[in-house]
Amino acid sequence: MTLPDIPPEDLAEVAVERADTIPSAWYRDPGFEPLEREAVFGITWQHVGHTSQVPAAGDHLVAMVARKPVLVVRAGDGRVHAFYNVCRHRGGPLALKDGHADMLQCRYHGWTYRLDGMLRGVPHFNRTELFDKRDYGLIPLRLAEWQGLLFVHLAPDPRPLETFVAGVAERMAPMRFDDLRFVRRVDYEAHCNWKVYVDNYLEGYHVPHVHPELCSLYDFQAYRTEVYDWYSLQVGPLSGKDTPYGVSSGEALYYFFFPNVMLNILPGRLQTNVVVPLAPDRCRIEFRYYYAEVESAAARRVIEDDLAFSDAVQAEDLEICERVQEGLESGVYDRGRFSPEMETAVHHFQSLLKRAFRQRLESTR
Repeated sequence: MTLPDIPPEDLAEVAVERADTIPSAWYRDPGFEPLEREAVFGITWQHVGHTSQVPAAGDHLVAMVARKPVLVVRAGDGRVHAFYNVCRHRGGPLALKDGHADMLQCRYHGWTYRLDGMLRGVPHFNRTELFDKRDYGLIPLRLAEWQGLLFVHLAPDPRPLETFVAGVAERMAPMRFDDLRFVRRVDYEAHCNWKVYVDNYLEGYHVPHVHPELCSLYDFQAYRTEVYDWYSLQVGPLSGKDTPYGVSSGEALYYFFFPNVMLNILPGRLQTNVVVPLAPDRCRIEFRYYYAEVESAAARRVIEDDLAFSDAVQAEDLEICERVQEGLESGVYDRGRFSPEMETAVHHFQSLLKRAFRQRLESTR
């Protein structure tokens, strides 16, 4: 892999009051894509779903992590496993979408695996020599569960997931995510670099200008940001007006976990966002919605209102992010400065990104 030539001064972590934003090249140069896969996505916990999506043996979900296909499945003993969604024969997929299967069968040549990943059926291999099925099980991945949320890690011996989410459960108590039920997934594709979308999520600076209807739901003057080791939190006190969320008081908590996972929390409701890079100027944002109450007619109305409002806000975010990408590619902008009052979480994200790049580049010297 050819790594981009980054000047040491661009990797220095500087206090927000004195820091520049990262250079525009980081959002448009294709050379950063392989570096990010290895130095960022390949060494961080990646959110892939919720236990309520795989309640029974054979239920499975699929994901893409650092351009690698991943399969999560519940086995007959109740355990949830994560594997690369890659057949050991010639690389075909075991599953194309979330679903259910009693056995995992390659969609290319029909090799069959048990739900625990062991190879079972190998059509037309009777004459193959020196072949032992025990040597060709699916390749496992590290899987961790936190409050029902499922995360995978590509590294063989990662730091415990709990070290990255420390303090979150206490902050949002008594609400717990494992009490919620998965309702829907909605994907959006944005014609911008994934970091543009993350930067936009991490500040309320743009909200009065881009989301006037959303802004009216919050006490914007009391909006605040908190920064921790591996995550940041934006707190939006509700203004007391009627909202599409079914609540009008309390706080909305917007957590961001480095590098690409967002948890949007309101009483009885969780919305997760995962930002997946697709190309230097393109990304996919995977929204998953979870609710404590889903059966009653009133709950279904709240869910549909929430989904519709979220879709409208997302359309506004996509438009501004794509316009920002155009500005970054225009050649007339390189870098800017941060508002210490409004953009501390953006600065925190970009500092962690610099650290990841610096550590990877130093390891190659």
